[in-house]
Amino acid sequence: MDIDQQDITGLILAGGRGSRMGGIDKGLQNFLGSPLALHAVIRLGGQVGQLMVNANRNLGAYEALEVPVWPDSTPDFAGPLAGMLTGLEHCETPWLVTVPCDAPLFPLDLVQRLAAAASAQNAEIAMACAPESTGEAPRPQPVFCLMRMELSESLAAFLQAGGRKIDQWTATRRTVLVDFEDGQAFRNANTLDELHRLTA
Repeated sequence: MDIDQQDITGLILAGGRGSRMGGIDKGLQNFLGSPLALHAVIRLGGQVGQLMVNANRNLGAYEALEVPVWPDSTPDFAGPLAGMLTGLEHCETPWLVTVPCDAPLFPLDLVQRLAAAASAQNAEIAMACAPESTGEAPRPQPVFCLMRMELSESLAAFLQAGGRKIDQWTATRRTVLVDFEDGQAFRNANTLDELHRLTA
């Protein structure tokens, strides 16, 4: 059975420390004249029924994007999984899809393709795969992930047990990998240098 767009909530992950950018808030960095997080809001908004942002700092600036903003429900900037758990806890649709705030060029058919694969394979999670550079085999892109809303208990238990790696958790669930040919679409900006390269 196909998954309806209205049954999917989009979550933009902007809750990290930005340590490789010198501790600045990545989602608020300028990309082509607008904050990175705004690019994600616009790009993901057309692919889902509802949107929200996970952020742990500068909440007012994120609220100005006019979507609900939720900080991590776990302490200490526990990484993207903590953001995913927060999204699942606040999700009111059967499915949640996540994207990071620092990859402004992700595919415009991302959600459609993840949803089609999850539906066809009766999966609990669909994760994007793409080559990191030309000629390479596709690699999992774990922060680009569609998951069933009911997985919150499983994820909470994994985090409480000290788990931090997305792929270690998804390996315990029915997960399908979805190949995307254009690795450039998944490029992200971990450093200011990488952000400048993306802009160029």
